[in-house]
Amino acid sequence: MADYDKKIDDNDKMTLYLDDGTELKCDVIGIFGTDEYEYIALLPEDAGDDDNIFLYRFSMEDDDFENITLESIDSDEEFDKASEAFEDYMEKQAFLDEEG
Repeated sequence: MADYDKKIDDNDKMTLYLDDGTELKCDVIGIFGTDEYEYIALLPEDAGDDDNIFLYRFSMEDDDFENITLESIDSDEEFDKASEAFEDYMEKQAFLDEEG
């Protein structure tokens, strides 16, 4: 898995273009992976307490953040693995924040 943390900061945004034609601006929480795939976690900018974090399979061409591909996670098994990897990623980030 590539190390994207050096390229992502708290100000990174992404716009999702939904099937109904609407645009949803999101904050990039992080990019993380499993042995099989890399994933991205996105939080809508106008998220309230009830909004969920979106997880997508993530890839990009030639380390170019202008050529990103997001794919839906279709199986429950893969979603469970991605969710666990996200929780691990967030725990690691909290630990790093504590370390300063």
